Amino acid sequence: MSRRSGILEFAVLGLLRESPMHGYELRKRLNTSLGVFRAFSYGSLYPCLKTLLQRGWLTEEHEPARPPQPSEGPEREALPASLTGRRAKIVYRLTAAGKEHFEELLSQTGPDAWEDEHFGVRFAFFGQTSRDVRMRVLEGRRSRLEERLAKMRASLARTRERLDDYTLELQRHGMESVEREVRWLTELIESERTGRDREAGDGPVPPPRRSGDAGGRPRHRGGTPPDPSDDTA
Repeated sequence: MSRRSGILEFAVLGLLRESPMHGYELRKRLNTSLGVFRAFSYGSLYPCLKTLLQRGWLTEEHEPARPPQPSEGPEREALPASLTGRRAKIVYRLTAAGKEHFEELLSQTGPDAWEDEHFGVRFAFFGQTSRDVRMRVLEGRRSRLEERLAKMRASLARTRERLDDYTLELQRHGMESVEREVRWLTELIESERTGRDREAGDGPVPPPRRSGDAGGRPRHRGGTPPDPSDDTA
């Protein structure tokens, strides 16, 4: 199984753990809530669903077709769904085995959880993840970015004299993007550490508030963390 397909399976299991969905609803949630899947199509999603069904992690239920509406006229009411174009929708639901498998995936904190693509998806499900696991993933991600930043600085120091102004500015831009995410991760880690002192059962610790944000809300919200290559973070 490729890393890309593994991330998709993780995301599908996580979304279906929240509630059963149709394939269209799943694709919409993948695109809107988890930005990393914007390029995914039905051609990618349905083979993934088929695999999860075969493994016993999902079940599918056929939802009855919508009956004709009064505005469609009595002549339409007499036609069967197969002739009116209304097909029964398939609803995908997580099984007990699927839930157990997803819990196992949530507990993993290895290097894959820190990489650019997978980290965004893992972060989107931090609300379902234990605090200790969140801490290990965040610290691993920060460590990985600090290593990347050190290499970028060393490379820039070696090649600065040979770069034109625009290439040099591009290098600086990339470094600043990584530095921003390192600061963001540090804030989240400090928030998680503070939460450890709270009584058990308080639930996930919200992201830290930033003094420069309107209304005191966290600057980075939603399904994905800031992209190191995105200067809008």
